Amino acid sequence: MTDSLKVGLAQLNPKVGDVAGNLARVRAARAEAKAQGADLVLCAEAVLSGYPAEDLWLKPAFQAACRDAVEALRADTLDGGPALFVTAPWAEDGKLYNAILALDKGEILGKRYKVDLPNYGVFDDKRVFSPGPMPGPLVFRGVRLGVPICEDVWTPDVVECVAETGGEILLVPNASPYEVGKTDLRVQLGVQRVVESGLPFVYLNQVGGQDEVVFDGGSFVLGADRRLKAKLASFAEQVTTVEFRRNGTGWECQPGPIAPETAGIESIYRAMVLGLGDYVNKTGFPSVVIGLSGGVDSALTAAVAADALGPSRVHAIMMPSPYTSAESLADAAACARALGIRYDIVDTGPAMAAFRAMLSPLFGDRPADVTEENIQARARGVTLMAVSNKLGGMVLTTGNKSEMAVGYATLYGDMNGGFNVLKDVYKTTVFELCRWRNRQGRVIPERILAKPPSAELRSDQKDSDSLPPYPVLDAILKGLIERDLDAAALAAEGHDPAVVDRIWRLLEGAEYKRRQAPPGVKITSRNVSRERRYPIVNGFSG
Repeated sequence: MTDSLKVGLAQLNPKVGDVAGNLARVRAARAEAKAQGADLVLCAEAVLSGYPAEDLWLKPAFQAACRDAVEALRADTLDGGPALFVTAPWAEDGKLYNAILALDKGEILGKRYKVDLPNYGVFDDKRVFSPGPMPGPLVFRGVRLGVPICEDVWTPDVVECVAETGGEILLVPNASPYEVGKTDLRVQLGVQRVVESGLPFVYLNQVGGQDEVVFDGGSFVLGADRRLKAKLASFAEQVTTVEFRRNGTGWECQPGPIAPETAGIESIYRAMVLGLGDYVNKTGFPSVVIGLSGGVDSALTAAVAADALGPSRVHAIMMPSPYTSAESLADAAACARALGIRYDIVDTGPAMAAFRAMLSPLFGDRPADVTEENIQARARGVTLMAVSNKLGGMVLTTGNKSEMAVGYATLYGDMNGGFNVLKDVYKTTVFELCRWRNRQGRVIPERILAKPPSAELRSDQKDSDSLPPYPVLDAILKGLIERDLDAAALAAEGHDPAVVDRIWRLLEGAEYKRRQAPPGVKITSRNVSRERRYPIVNGFSG
C-alpha cells in the first residue's frame, strides 16, 4: 500500500478514426508524464477512437483496431511504468461498451464500462453502446480508484456506488463539448459529487474540434475539501501530473498549477479558432477561401481563419456587383491588409448580366424581385466554389445564427461552402466578438462595425428592411430555440406578438435550408442543426 499517488493528466486532442495517430499521442503523453514522475496516466473519454465516432464505432474492423491499440499499450507497460488508464470502445459478449481499462506491468488490471449513456443534444451513445453495470473501484497499488466516465458523474448514482464500495479517489475521463458557461457548470457538478462522496475529484476533459463540436479541455482537480487544487489550460493540449497523499482521513491532492480562466466572449472566440483550425487541418485542406464583402460577418470569419490557420492560408475574395458600395470595397481591402491575407477582386456583374440575358425569354417583362437578388448571391457562391476547385482551399460560409435561423440566406449561394464558423453565433454576439478581437489588435475596420448591416443585393438594401433590429430578433430566437418557448410565452415577456409570430414562421419555414447548410462550431446550449431537428413538413402552429 502506498501513501503517495502521482496521476498524470493527459488532456489530448485525438482525431476520430485515427487509431494509430491517437495511439502515438497516448504514448507521447505517457512519456511526458513519466518524466514528471507519474505513477499512472489518465486519458480522456474514448481517446483511442476519438469522440464521437458515431457509426464508426459499429464497424467490427474499427473495434478490432481499437482493441489492438489497447494491447499495444498493455505491452508498453512492461517497461515498469507509469500505468495507463486508457479509454476505448470494447466489445465483449456480443455487446459494445464505452470502456476504461487499467493497464500496468503488461496486464489489464481491470476495466469498467460507462453506465449512463447520453442520448440528447449532440450525443447518441445509446445508439451504439450498451450500458455497463454499476461499477465498484479499480484497485491500483492498494488504492481504490473510482473511474466513472463522463455522463456517469452528471447524476449522483454511479459516484454513490463507488463511494459505498470503498472508493478513495475519483478519476473521471470526459469528452464534454464546449458551450458558453459550461466551465462553471462542470466545477459546480464536481463540487456536488465531492460533497456527496467525500472523495477528491479529477475531471479530465478532451480538447479539440470534431465536426460541429469543440472540446475545450479545462480539466481540473478538486480536493476532498471542495477546493480547486489544479486546472489545465482551456483549448490546448497539456500533460500535467498531480500528487495525492494519504492523510488520516483519506487522500488529499497537493496544490498544482492553475491555468487562467478562459470565459465569456474570449472563450467563444477561442472555441471558434480551435473548431475551425481542427476541421480544416483534420480534413486535410491546405487553405480556406472567404467571400469578403466589407461586412461584419465576413470580416470576423476572416479574422478567426487567420488566427486559426495563419494569414498565408486564408484567401479573401471581394465580389462586387452594381450594388456594392465604394465603402464596402474599401473596408474589405482594409480588413484584408490588417489581417495580412491574400485579397482578390472578382466582378460578378458580367455573370448577373449573362443570367438576365439567358432567362429573359422565360421571365419576359416581369419586374426584378428576390429572384435577381438570389442570382447575384448564387453567382458569388459559384465563384467561390470555382476558386476552391481550382486552387484547393475550403470555402467558408459566413452566415450567422440569426440569419440561418430565419432563412435570411441564399441556398446554393452564400450558403455554399464546407464550414461555417459563425453558424451558432447570434448577430449581436458577432459584434461583441469583433470588438473583443480588435482589443487584441485592431484587424476589423471601425466603419464595418458602425455601418448598418446589408447584403447589398439591391440599391440601398439594409437587413432592417427584412428583419427586426438584431437585439430584438436575437432575444426572440433565444426564446424559441434555446428555451423552447411558444409565441404566447414570449409575448408575455413583453415582445410584440406580431413580431414573435413572424419570426416563428420564418424559423419553421427555413428548416429545409438549414438541413443543407454546412457544419459549424457549436457555441450555445442548442444549435440549429443536430440539436434542433424539426420536421421539414410540419403543420403545427404555436
